[in-house]
Amino acid sequence: MSMAVAEAPDTSPQPKSKWSVPAPNILAVDDDPTILAFVERSLASISDVATAKTAGEGLEKLRRGSFDAILLDIQLPDQNGLAAYCEIKEFDRRIPVIFMTVEAASGTAIEAMQLGAFDYIAKPLSVEPLRDLVEKAIEQRQISSVPVAISADDGDSHDSGELFIGRSPAMLDVFKAIGKVSKQDVPILIRGESGTGKELVARALYQYSHRRDHDFLAVNCAALPDNLLESELFGHEKGAFTGAESRRIGKFEQCNGGTLFLDEIGDMAPGVQAKVLRVLQEQRFERVGGNRELTTDVRIIAATNRPLEDMVAAGDYREDLLYRLNGVTIELPPLHQRLSDVPALIRFFLAQAKQEFSKPDLEGLSPEALDLLSSYHWPGNVRQLRAVIRRSVLDCTMPVITSDILPVEITRSQRGEESAVDGAAPRPGRSPLPGAGLPQLVKKLLNEKSNNVYALATEYMERYVITEVLKATEGNQSQAAEILGITRGKLRDRITSYHISLKSNVEIEPDN
Repeated sequence: MSMAVAEAPDTSPQPKSKWSVPAPNILAVDDDPTILAFVERSLASISDVATAKTAGEGLEKLRRGSFDAILLDIQLPDQNGLAAYCEIKEFDRRIPVIFMTVEAASGTAIEAMQLGAFDYIAKPLSVEPLRDLVEKAIEQRQISSVPVAISADDGDSHDSGELFIGRSPAMLDVFKAIGKVSKQDVPILIRGESGTGKELVARALYQYSHRRDHDFLAVNCAALPDNLLESELFGHEKGAFTGAESRRIGKFEQCNGGTLFLDEIGDMAPGVQAKVLRVLQEQRFERVGGNRELTTDVRIIAATNRPLEDMVAAGDYREDLLYRLNGVTIELPPLHQRLSDVPALIRFFLAQAKQEFSKPDLEGLSPEALDLLSSYHWPGNVRQLRAVIRRSVLDCTMPVITSDILPVEITRSQRGEESAVDGAAPRPGRSPLPGAGLPQLVKKLLNEKSNNVYALATEYMERYVITEVLKATEGNQSQAAEILGITRGKLRDRITSYHISLKSNVEIEPDN
């Protein structure tokens, strides 16, 4: 029997329920009557609470009723809470389960999270953390009941590659370029920001070329010191340098008849640049420390995210090598220039991650989360999007990935202005009348041909509404959340995300 004593709930008047009728239903399962009474009193303002003292009683009530979240003690007299959790999930995999435990850092709590629990809370319980966590669980339950915007089962995880997902005009130009030059035996330079998929383009050029039955080898020129890069590309003779205990065959020799992809070509040292230039001109080279001339038949595809023309002007890169590499140039667009492809990329990455991380219950992405991902500027491009989706799948404990699962850089990304409830100095171009700048903002975005008008205008409106309500309530977040029709937890997130500061005669109600 659990003997942890909860902190006494505050007796101050609580705001009326924020939830529409009927109120959410919570099931609390614990063998300690004190805990159950505390939960009932603490959550009375936001939900109806049913209680059970054993796992069997709780499971019976679950089968007879309808609940939005469950508070479950790990140590129960008739059954371990972890075993009870498994039965709950078999009955309803969408219901969020919050474990209550005396030792929040115990191995049992870790095991609970590994099983897929929504969260856990440490005893003794406190009013505010308990309410916030339950409100969050109720929100997740409601969101999970809404059809997903993107299903995790729609994507084909065996697709040929994420580069070829999407139909934006910028990517169609890339596909056309690949089709035109893939069978032509000319050097190709692929340019684009880091993470845009330059190696995927190189592999596509190889797959559609007449050299596809020979080797494709890739070398990252930025990943190796100059002497090792030279040896990697051209090979070396025994004794050519300290540690060269035997002859080594380089990539140009290994790849005879095939395709060699030189990534980050802008990071190549001048001495190596000269030898690569000779291979491009004559298809001849010598191993490091050797004096015998070797021939090779290699198609070179190079890639860079660096401004090679500027490097040539500064004397850091050979102009003749740039001209040789630049037989044909393929420009890869950054992801923020093809945001219309983001949903398709998400679908592909979701299917991949669901399979890789064995998440059979994952259904997909919520509409709000999709809106955030589709309007983010993605400085890390497709590579960053893939990492975000993988992390979100790992962190998600519910069938639906919601906005609060996304990384902080996504949820707090701002392209508009920061706001202040009071005392904010007007910024250039900002209307002195609060909220009156929306028409000007929309016109400005249209003139700039922004592809993110809806998200930025909605963000401006939401920030203004929250700011005005906080003014009206003199910073009382409970009252503001009630008026706005959202939870206090969500309001706090918005205050942080929108950098709203509460100044002058407005003070934030301290957390209990």
